[in-house]
Amino acid sequence: MRFTGTDNYVATDDLKVAVNAAIILERPLLVKGEPGTGKTVLAEEIAKALGAPLITWHVKSTTKAHQGLYEYDAVSRLRDSQLGDPRVSDIRNYIRKGKLWESFESDVRPVLLIDEIDKADIEFPNDLLLELDRMEFHVYETGETIKAAKRPVVIITSNNEKELPDAFLRRCFFHYIRFPEPDTMEKIVEVHYPGIKKRLVAEALRLFFDVREVPGLRKKPSTSELLDWLKLLMAEDVGPEVLRERDPKKLIPPLHGALLKNEQDVHLFERIAFMTRREQR
Repeated sequence: MRFTGTDNYVATDDLKVAVNAAIILERPLLVKGEPGTGKTVLAEEIAKALGAPLITWHVKSTTKAHQGLYEYDAVSRLRDSQLGDPRVSDIRNYIRKGKLWESFESDVRPVLLIDEIDKADIEFPNDLLLELDRMEFHVYETGETIKAAKRPVVIITSNNEKELPDAFLRRCFFHYIRFPEPDTMEKIVEVHYPGIKKRLVAEALRLFFDVREVPGLRKKPSTSELLDWLKLLMAEDVGPEVLRERDPKKLIPPLHGALLKNEQDVHLFERIAFMTRREQR
């Protein structure tokens, strides 16, 4: 099983090396990077490239590690026992399988995505150490041990919202997805919008990277936001000459709502435009 990228995902050479190293070592691949750099999509494309089923576990702030293994619904069992439901005789009827259990039972080696692990409590990664290491866990209610039939390819994403424990990091192969350079970004745009006008892309990329370099910007626009912006530019038939315009009154990019996602950043551009006009008087 080797990952060489797909037609829909532009993977850099170092990312391909990281994915294949994690597969060979049979260790989870921990992927970090700015939001919008394609961390979640990477797992989807790895599954496509390997012809493997994708099992996704989206982690939230309230998610607990045991939910990835299983959950025992004692309340439903108690209610059914009061109603005389015959299902109560088998406790398995009240055990809901989690995403790890689902991936362990797969007959074909799956890709398991644990998405945004840093959103959960700090103890969340430590609580999964043994299960991800041994690829097995014990179900106390039934006394059985669930062991992976085929060791899944585990992809774990993090937005760096909090530090992960050292013991967890030791068990992972790590890769940081750097923000794409202009050349790589041009390839990404071409994948999503084949045949798009080169002049429009050139001017849009120039303006996009200029926006990202503005000092004091609270949220830099990401790849996904660039793609949304380009889609709007094409839909509204905005030409490259509009993007090239240097009028200080129009310093904020057209359709900027696709790029600037909070009022502080919009006000920042308005202040820059005001300062530029004042300096030119």
